[in-house]
This record gives sequence, C-alpha cells and structure tokens, in this order.
Amino acid sequence: MKFVDEFRDAELGGALAREILSTVEPGRHYKIMEVCGGHTHSIYKYGVDDLLPANVELVHGPGCPVCVIPMGRVDDGIAIAHEPGVIFTCFGDMLRVPGADGTLLDAKAQGADVRMVYSPLDALRIARENPDREVVFFAIGFETTAPSTALTLMRAKAEGILNFSCMCNHVTIVPPLRALLDSPDLRLDGFIGPGHVATVVGARPFQFIPADYARPVVISGFEPVDLLQSVEMILRQLREGRCEVENQYSRVVPHEGNLRALEAMAEVFALRPHFEWRGLGFISQSALRLSDAYADLDAELRYSVPGVRVADPKACQCGEVLKGVIKPWECKVFGSACTPEHAIGTCMVSPEGACAAYYNYGRFAREREVV
Repeated sequence: MKFVDEFRDAELGGALAREILSTVEPGRHYKIMEVCGGHTHSIYKYGVDDLLPANVELVHGPGCPVCVIPMGRVDDGIAIAHEPGVIFTCFGDMLRVPGADGTLLDAKAQGADVRMVYSPLDALRIARENPDREVVFFAIGFETTAPSTALTLMRAKAEGILNFSCMCNHVTIVPPLRALLDSPDLRLDGFIGPGHVATVVGARPFQFIPADYARPVVISGFEPVDLLQSVEMILRQLREGRCEVENQYSRVVPHEGNLRALEAMAEVFALRPHFEWRGLGFISQSALRLSDAYADLDAELRYSVPGVRVADPKACQCGEVLKGVIKPWECKVFGSACTPEHAIGTCMVSPEGACAAYYNYGRFAREREVV
C-alpha cells in the first residue's frame, strides 16, 4: 500500500539505524521526547527503540488527550450523565477513565444512558432521533479532533437541533510543551513533533521551541521508518549545531496547517483562562471552551456540575509518566495493581497511553543495559 509499505521497509530501517549510530557522539546521552501517544505505541509496536544506540533515550510526553484529563472533569461528566432525560455520548476510551466516583461505565451500570460514539456526528444523529431527550457529547482531544467537534456544533446550530449540547474538554498542544520546557526537573535535547496535531495547526506553532529554548523539533509520521528518520534528523541538527523545526511528515502536514479547520475552530471555540492537566497542574490558555456565539450549546452552562478538583490516587504515577520523568515500568503499580482491565490511571486506559503501550508490547522492565 502506497505511503505504508515503503515506511515499513526493514532494509531502509536498518540503513537509518546505521546512520543514527554514525551521527551520535560517543559519551553523550541524548534524551528525545515523542510528544504524541500515537508515536509511543508505534515505537514499541515496531521495536523502534531497539534499533537506537543505548545513549539515545526516548521519553514520553503529554500528547495523549485522555491521559491528561483530570479526575474532576470525569466526575463532571458523570454528574451530567446522571441528569434525568440525558443521553451522554463519548468516545470509547473515555468510558473506563476513572474519576473519584467511578467511571462512565459504572454510571451506565447504575442506570445512566451512556453511549459510545465514533464521531460527534453520531451524537448529533442520536439527538435528531430522540427529540424528547437531551443529548450531550463529551468532546475530547487536541487540535486533531477539535475541528470535527466544531463542524458538528455548526451543523447543530444551522439545523436548529436544540436538544444537543457539548461538554468541551479540547486542549491545545503548545502551552503544555512550554510548561515542560520551563520545568527544572527535565532535560531534553529535542522533540519528535506530533504529526496528527500538525495536520491541523501546521509547523508554525512549534517555532517557539527552537526560538525560545534552543531545542530542535521534527514533526514525524507514525510508521517505523518515519520515526527513525525523525530521530536521525534531530541528531543531525544537534551534530551540525542547528536548531529549527523540520517537517518529516511532509506527505501529510502542510506548513500552514489546515486553514479551513482552523477557521471553524476560531468560530466555535475560545480559549479558557486556565485548565487543569493531569500531572502538570493548571496551565493558562491551554484548553478550549465554546465561544459566546455557541454558548447555547454548552453543556456546562445547561447543567450544574461539581467542578471539584480531585487528587489522583496516591499509587498512581501518571503525572510523572506524562512529564517524561519516569518510564511506565518504574511506576510501583504498573502491570500488577494497574492493568488495562483494571486501570488505576488514565495512561493505562487510553489506547494512546504510554503505560498501555508498555503493557501491550511486553515492556515490563528495563529494556536494555546502557553500555
């Protein structure tokens, strides 16, 4: 298949691995963060990390939207789901994310009408089919999924569907990256930029990383050759003393992004003054709310929600994993008390979570000795 097979070519992957080996400086330890959870899963699914020299370390960032949702927001969603006459809709990975009062699946078992959807348009269709019920869509994701929510809300307004509303949990990628770079307990040499987000926002929003923090960024695709080439491009920048944003994923990502999608987002959304991120705390202007023009479709204005900040379970170290401070296998409950079937933290629940990637691909201990 074009654009797939050639990016899984074993010979090309081996050639890139040899190029990486020739690029690194002996005795120097490199730490590169892959921002996107999709990259994390590709790395361990294909064994990309096993092709890297021992002094090139990949650490995992906050690019999993389900993982960064704090427990209090889950509780707010559960509270709305229990409202009389409400059909509460969300993506499948949100169903098992724990809040202080259980999960949305628990709420469903207790009688709430909670339904999984594949798209916000599915939720809008449910609203059309049930005009006597209130349908709420729990919107989540980075700029990748925000345009589909925006277009759905535009359609709901245009069609006058009054029994549809949205609980908006969309977050933006730049503020958490800036927060990480400002953190004193994490040293990074470069970033593998999030390919899916960049298909919408383009390369321009990441310019602040080389400009303000002198770190290279390479926006990457998701196949093994994509990732190996992106690592090689970062290491080459470091060896040559360059620091810029490069676009390895040029077959998909335009430099200026998707202008139509950005226009839709600008119409429907506005920035929140602040938003809580799991592990990172409150970050200014890091999430979206519905704009004043779409306030009549805002579920948080239609319903009373607790809005209480809830601390993570003491045993859970998702916050440290999301900041790249520890690897999943270093968490005390990883693979024992916390598994995909009985998750304590969000990083084990989400298909994009780093803990789920390590668990699913058998990374239960340190992969290799550094030599």
